[in-house]
Amino acid sequence: MSTQAWINFNRIKKAIEYIDEHYRTQPDLDEVAAHVHLSPYHFQRLFTEWAGISPKRFLQFISAEHAKRMLRDGHTTLFDTADEIGLSGTGRLHDLFIRVEGMTPGEYKNGGEKLSVNYSFAESPFGKVIVASTPKGICHMAFVESRDDAVDHLKGLFPKADYHNSFDQIQQKAIRILAGEPDPVKLHIKGTDFQLKVWETLLRIPMGQLATYGDVAGLIDNPSSSRAVGSAIGENPVAFLIPCHRVIQSTGAFGQYRWGSARKTAMIGWENALVSKATATP
Repeated sequence: MSTQAWINFNRIKKAIEYIDEHYRTQPDLDEVAAHVHLSPYHFQRLFTEWAGISPKRFLQFISAEHAKRMLRDGHTTLFDTADEIGLSGTGRLHDLFIRVEGMTPGEYKNGGEKLSVNYSFAESPFGKVIVASTPKGICHMAFVESRDDAVDHLKGLFPKADYHNSFDQIQQKAIRILAGEPDPVKLHIKGTDFQLKVWETLLRIPMGQLATYGDVAGLIDNPSSSRAVGSAIGENPVAFLIPCHRVIQSTGAFGQYRWGSARKTAMIGWENALVSKATATP
């Protein structure tokens, strides 16, 4: 990422944090622009280039009231409500994934011995990511600040694997999804049976929709497991592709996120922007 692109990303991040903290007062363009030390004109242009919509429209998408309304209107299941907002033509994210393929017990036990892992770094609308893959699919993706720390963390997940700094076709598909382009990709992840069940359920939350921890617990037929669901979500090994950012608190607040609450807010607004543009009447 160039120096100017990094500066712009941080300005947008700072603006999103401000909007998220002050949504109750519905800050106007001048107020948010002043917070990031830009003129209203330049801020509007920069933000619209990044999000594809105006700051005002973005504020509407990320407000708690919008989140609550999406949940209140879900008189049917999360699966059925997709059609109500026109998602059938845009390709729901869970349809992009052929299946979630958990690692075998042997692979889990031996720390990835004889497993070949490619990894690379890429830019996304939400910052730099490390993405790693095996011949079976994406095994890890995370937002990063330090390349060295990110590689060390990856190698700690599979200490006996054979690593290659290589950007393969599987990773390319994952990055295209991060850019908003539908592209089927397999996942190759390890976890307990409960974790895999939770992560697979997250894949079924359509883009533009939100669910609470209780909703997810209900969908796995274990309504009393909200706390355990939260723990499993916190261990999600594949950022964005397994959309843990679409799970919010029952109050409507977006809540915390492993890779930063501002980034979570940005993802929710960005996805709503994509859905809004895809379903808009020409």
